[in-house]
Amino acid sequence: MAGPMVAPIDRIVVGVDTHRDVHVAVALSRLGTCLGTISVPSTPVGFADLLHWASALGPILSFGIEGTGSFGAGLARWLTAQGHAVLEVDRPDRRARHRDGRSDPIDAETAARSVLSGRATGIPKSGDGTVEMVRVLRVARRSAMKARTQAANQLLALVLTAPPELREALRGRGVPRLVEVASRFRPGPLIDPASAVKQALRHLARRHAALSKEIGELDRDLATLVVEAAPGLLAINGVGVEVAGALLVAAGDNPERLRGEASFARLCGVAPLPASSGLTTRHRLNRGGDRSANNALWRIVIVRMGRDPVTQRYVTRRTEEGLSKGEIIRCLKRYVAREVFTALKGVDGL
Repeated sequence: MAGPMVAPIDRIVVGVDTHRDVHVAVALSRLGTCLGTISVPSTPVGFADLLHWASALGPILSFGIEGTGSFGAGLARWLTAQGHAVLEVDRPDRRARHRDGRSDPIDAETAARSVLSGRATGIPKSGDGTVEMVRVLRVARRSAMKARTQAANQLLALVLTAPPELREALRGRGVPRLVEVASRFRPGPLIDPASAVKQALRHLARRHAALSKEIGELDRDLATLVVEAAPGLLAINGVGVEVAGALLVAAGDNPERLRGEASFARLCGVAPLPASSGLTTRHRLNRGGDRSANNALWRIVIVRMGRDPVTQRYVTRRTEEGLSKGEIIRCLKRYVAREVFTALKGVDGL
């Protein structure tokens, strides 16, 4: 005689709205029933409490987390290390927030429903390898570059408004020579505007020199890491260390999360979007995606347009067909994205 029928345990989906200090989670059944809400601190202890709470509600299908590249990065990596599936959830659009209101539980529930509906399919970057090392060094380099540019602009501005004798002595000097001269100034006591200008110029020049040294050290470290991560990427025509770093960071330490070259092109914002209507068939520019990666592809195209015969012949042919320069560049970026993706296939076993 058969025993009593036991209802199968429903697997649950957990959506998480992340913040700097607190994460809010909502659990849903496979049928979309809300099973509960919890708020935990954004610490390993809080992560463990969240997982214990969710596990008590039923077998976990997956977590949908908003902000896996910022506030949710720690939680996403911790849950992945525990063997759970984590999906990246986009922020709700403004129309939905205007219609439904906004609160942490609402955003967390929206994240969970994105997973249930199949809209959330992106796997977060793992951030646990060489590419993550490249990313953080690029952050430091970008900051140093901005500060050095600011120092150079301020140097030139102070020379422009300096007292006549000092301005004439420094007139016509480029930034490197100006830095070299001004860093050796000895203004002495601050008794007049000229001595104050010399003091300011010396500080700015020495700051510029120190930042140049810092950038040089970062460039050497980045070159070593980029060669280690993807030597095939540097072999592509037009790809240097800076461009390779931007493309590597876009793909992440786990580029196998990308389903194909079309997925990578969309990630870089070079996959044209359909904009057809009625008898008109056309595509429009994609303004989304990783803008740093998009800029890196643009730089490759510009280099090739200037010195690569094959690219130059392509530009000539497409120009004769009536395409504008901007349209040709967009086509070339899409082709380069395919070439870059092929080179990235060797990164971490893609």
